[in-house]
Amino acid sequence: MLRAVAAALALAATPAVAQDGAQLFNMQCRMCHNGSPMGPSLAGVAGGDIAAKSFAYSPGLKAKDGVWTDENLDAYLKAPTTFAPGTKMLVSVPNATQRAAIVAYLKTLK
Repeated sequence: MLRAVAAALALAATPAVAQDGAQLFNMQCRMCHNGSPMGPSLAGVAGGDIAAKSFAYSPGLKAKDGVWTDENLDAYLKAPTTFAPGTKMLVSVPNATQRAAIVAYLKTLK
C-alpha cells in the first residue's frame, strides 16, 4: 500500500499529472476552495505550514503541527477526519492516483 502511494506521488511530478489534477480540483475542490468562506484559497498551501493561511480553521486542523508535504496532503485528502479529527472538510479523495494528481496541481498554485 505504501509503495502504491509513493509511486503515485512520484508520478505527481510530471506536468501531465498536474494537468489532470487541475481538472479533478475544478470538479471536486474548487466549489469550496475559491476564496469563499467555505474553505481557504489553496494557493501556496503545498510546502506551507498546516492551518497557517488566513482562515477560520477547525480546532482539529489548528492542532496539527507540521508542513503540507506531499505525504500530509495525501493523507488529508484520503481521510480528512482521520488526519485531523474535527476538521471542517468532510470530502475525501479515496483514489490514490487522483490524490497524487491533485497534490501535483496544488504544488503549481502560487
